Amino acid sequence: MEDQVRRYLEKAVAGGDGDGDDKLPPKLFESLVMSGLRLDLVERGRIVCSMNVPPRLLNAGNFLHGGATATLVDVVGSAVMFTVGAPLTGVSVEINVSYLDAAFLNEEVEIEAKVLRVGKAVGVSSVEFRKKSSGKIIAQGRHTKYLAVPSKM
Repeated sequence: MEDQVRRYLEKAVAGGDGDGDDKLPPKLFESLVMSGLRLDLVERGRIVCSMNVPPRLLNAGNFLHGGATATLVDVVGSAVMFTVGAPLTGVSVEINVSYLDAAFLNEEVEIEAKVLRVGKAVGVSSVEFRKKSSGKIIAQGRHTKYLAVPSKM
């Protein structure tokens, strides 16, 4: 279980597979956001990651960009599905994020993802971002996925 989660997150950081036709590396966006993410805990239905906010993820106000936060909800919220036996992460149906506070340059952020439900066709996870120093919540996200069953054709 932990190995599957780790491989999924490491693939996002590395950029995955590409055909080499693009001038930019494949999956540049995911690797840009995910680089520096540490996997701290994996257990059934829950993973905890942490990262220090790097300069590349700051917005014009000099705090963690909302798009980076949403990407982390997407990728970490998908990875947690493996902890309950989902064979694949499927495709996103809905992602929402509530931004409650700011995280600034070099501030350590803890990202906790929990499975709310994984059924035959749909999986739902929640992802919470906290300042590691105070525990203050900076964002909460919810990710709904369609867990497409591979065709037998």
